[in-house]
Amino acid sequence: MKNYTITVNGNVYDVVVEEGANTGAPVAAPKAAPKAAPKAPVAAAKTAAAAGAAGSIEVKAGAAGKVFKLDASVGQAVKAGDPVVTIEAMKMEIPVVAPQDGTVASINVAVGDAIEAGAVLATLN
Repeated sequence: MKNYTITVNGNVYDVVVEEGANTGAPVAAPKAAPKAAPKAPVAAAKTAAAAGAAGSIEVKAGAAGKVFKLDASVGQAVKAGDPVVTIEAMKMEIPVVAPQDGTVASINVAVGDAIEAGAVLATLN
């Protein structure tokens, strides 16, 4: 068994490495948790909660990222190509646009939410 201190992105970890019983490969066991854990995606929970008021046309994220800005609001009329939500991915602002003309029926995310690619961000009627 050996003790190591490892620094990753400015976070310091004390780890103990010991021989595994079955594989013979070293196994690392952290003594301290990281100081800041990443925020878990919440878009799926919000999508399920807003499904009752959802419209028939889904506006989906093309990439994973974080919701940067809400460009439209519930009840607002939008035309095909109008931005509905702007997401931030890899330090770029990416507008998610309406696939066709309609009225915004629901916005399923909030600014700052972590989202996955393909997540339903809003619905239109």
